[in-house]
Amino acid sequence: MNTVPHPVPRLLTAQTGPLLKLESTLLARAADIEAWFRQQWQKTPPPFYSSVDLRNAGFKLAPVDTNLFPGGFNNLNPAFESLCVQALQAAMQRVCPSAAGVLLVPENHTRNKFYLENVATLYGLIKKAGFHVRIGSLLPDLHEPMELTLEISGRKLLLEPLQRSEDRVHVGDFYPCTVLLNNDLSAGVPDILKDIDQDVVPPPDLGWHLRQKSNHFGFYREVAREFAAVTDIDPWFVDPLFRNCGQINFMKQEGVECLEANVELLLEDIRAKYAEYGIKDEPFVIVKSDAGTYGMGVMTARSVEDVRNMNRKARTHMASAKEGREVTGAIIQEGVYTFEKMGADEATAEPVVYMIDRFVVGGFYRLNSQRGNQENLNAPGMRFEPLAFDEPCCAPDHSCGPDERPNRFYAYGVVARLAALAAAREIAAVAAIRTESASAAA
Repeated sequence: MNTVPHPVPRLLTAQTGPLLKLESTLLARAADIEAWFRQQWQKTPPPFYSSVDLRNAGFKLAPVDTNLFPGGFNNLNPAFESLCVQALQAAMQRVCPSAAGVLLVPENHTRNKFYLENVATLYGLIKKAGFHVRIGSLLPDLHEPMELTLEISGRKLLLEPLQRSEDRVHVGDFYPCTVLLNNDLSAGVPDILKDIDQDVVPPPDLGWHLRQKSNHFGFYREVAREFAAVTDIDPWFVDPLFRNCGQINFMKQEGVECLEANVELLLEDIRAKYAEYGIKDEPFVIVKSDAGTYGMGVMTARSVEDVRNMNRKARTHMASAKEGREVTGAIIQEGVYTFEKMGADEATAEPVVYMIDRFVVGGFYRLNSQRGNQENLNAPGMRFEPLAFDEPCCAPDHSCGPDERPNRFYAYGVVARLAALAAAREIAAVAAIRTESASAAA
């Protein structure tokens, strides 16, 4: 196990008071918080796995994205491997208690060396959890098994073409109980995965072809309010304000009136909260696609003029989505500063927390020395600090200060679990709609 200490990144801000108060509250109410989470997980099962991007502004700590098909397991501290293995066992026990095998379906990346390391790490964790595991690829031109030697680690991956026989998918003669998606289905659910008689996690209906960030943050708003009632805090300290525009075409400049109006209204709401707490920083918002990942279609706006005066290059950027999809909806989210810095180059940093089932299994810092503290860090120049969280995010230490390790990491874990709980409610709502639709069709 790595014993070299990794300090909490220093906060380059004078606005540490409210966050220290929040961290002190979380530490003091840890038993109540954990009891509340246990009750919530009994009501609503957690996602199979998830990752949450957080922003620590010094005066608030909030999630800005929740991914239900997380890549990046290769960036976690190897010291937490046993924690990941135990969490995978618990997750599989809940999904399919009799499962002996897992079919892992990844993204169609064969040249993204970092993503392939993620697949290899996830494959290894599932195997160490005591399951047979094979990789079923959706690559359209893959007709026979293909072995890849990974450029970074030298590990080998065997990709096999995913096949379907009647209502079950398989690779060769391997017919598993469970299909684990590590593919966010931005282009939609492929026919081969539709209506199969196997447990598929996460549910395909939660892919980015249907899922909307504004729905998720609507559920998160409810969770934050309930949590605030338990801990006696202002929910705004853990909840980014947001608005959304359902129909917009950046290239044709259709729906821009909705966007401009909502940017202006949200900036007013943020100014009011800043005034309430004596925060002197400039409010800003983040405009991004309501569906999608990979940091595509994201911009920072400090005034309505930033939106109104977008040039063609900016509009083209905002219209871009994964798999060549066109952006048709936008979420306008309160911009949360990140005042964390790491590395010799003082790179802007934000924490990313990973969960399997209800367990926090680690995290890392996303760094970008080419981006400022108001900007999206998931962009060119991004790198990761895989050993940043050298202690788990699941247990506070009452013998040290609220802003010391591991208590700051515990705060990260609490807020990340709030996002996972919101995702759990989102999944339950989608399942209820699916059941209702099936009943109506019958």
